[in-house]
Amino acid sequence: MIDHDRLFKELLSTFFLEFIELFFSEVIAYLEPDSVTFLDKEIFTDVTAGERHETDLVVQAQFRGRSSFFLIHLENQSESRGNFSQRMFTYFARLHEKFALPVYPIAVFSYDEPQKAAASNYQIEFPDWKVLEFNYRAVQLNRLNWRDFLNQRNPLASALMAKMKIAPQERPQVKAECLRLLVTLKLDPARMQLISGFVDTYLRLTESEVKVFESELSTIEPKEREEVMQIVTSWMEQGIEQGQKEGQIKLVLRMLSVKFGSLDSEMEAQIRSLEIDRLEDLGVALLNFQHMEDLTKWLQNLT
Repeated sequence: MIDHDRLFKELLSTFFLEFIELFFSEVIAYLEPDSVTFLDKEIFTDVTAGERHETDLVVQAQFRGRSSFFLIHLENQSESRGNFSQRMFTYFARLHEKFALPVYPIAVFSYDEPQKAAASNYQIEFPDWKVLEFNYRAVQLNRLNWRDFLNQRNPLASALMAKMKIAPQERPQVKAECLRLLVTLKLDPARMQLISGFVDTYLRLTESEVKVFESELSTIEPKEREEVMQIVTSWMEQGIEQGQKEGQIKLVLRMLSVKFGSLDSEMEAQIRSLEIDRLEDLGVALLNFQHMEDLTKWLQNLT
């Protein structure tokens, strides 16, 4: 299962200023870049429903040339939900109440369906009087044309094109263009890996699409093509390694279930998080386990 919210939060926090520059250039004009500070996630409890909600990203920034500050609240929505606008207003009101600062609210709609325009306001009104009209900025990726971002020298563009409006037959071309743009930006290895991994996650190609993708790569300038191929090779290596690890996990869990019966979810999650060499060690060690406590002690000794 893809953790869409985690992927987007990591991407948007790493390239926050690039996101603002790409979609809200007017904000860059009055935001002091060196003042950006990420605040701890805010957790709000719905007293009536007993539900807990946490904000995705809350950033404090200073107005350029002034001593005053404001907040930018950035929320990613990977599924279409009917009460989202109300939730955005609730976050706005509680952030404004807690910090006593102006709040600039932004929603990123990253779902594939529906493609109709998402709401970007929340209203409370009566037949004779409008009590409230709350507006927030919206970036709806599935309504943006990826071709409009081809020449944007912005790392966020190279990533988010993978989630924009793409005709099925264009998927291989978009993947190639995402990588072509990425290698021209000359990012450090960690940030390049983050973006390339994001693109590969959302543009997994079929066997027939891979052939078209390879054909698209042949049209890229030779030096850039060589760098793109290095990224593609790293994907293949990671896929092989991941496949080996999944096989080792299944084997170890099967052996443990035969020996002790089913494991609780927490212990199974701990085993799944082990590196492949530790999984191999566990596969040998469990042959000598007599009781579940032996497994517990073995896992505790790793920390």
